[in-house]
Amino acid sequence: MFAAAFNAGTPEIVYEDGAVFVRPDGVSVTGADVHRANAELLALGLPITVRPRRVEVADDIALLIVDWTIEGDGVHLEGTATDVACRGEDGHWRYVIDNPFGVRAAPNR
Repeated sequence: MFAAAFNAGTPEIVYEDGAVFVRPDGVSVTGADVHRANAELLALGLPITVRPRRVEVADDIALLIVDWTIEGDGVHLEGTATDVACRGEDGHWRYVIDNPFGVRAAPNR
């Protein structure tokens, strides 16, 4: 679902209110800063490809380990995301924690 939303230019629809995004420098951000962090990647104008490695679900909470790439026009970005999602009352899954660089992000400061 994230890849479809990202590639359509609307990744914000897959975030729960109050979601946390971990930037590559290890700093956790919320609110409008989550959308700004995604906007930097969207500005590349390249699609994201995701390959779920592991999905563990407990009721309405899920742990996602996802390999992703953004590639084209001489750009190559990749990572293994460690994410937590929750299923809303509408049945849709949304990120509560989005850590796109997983353990490659700098330690939290």
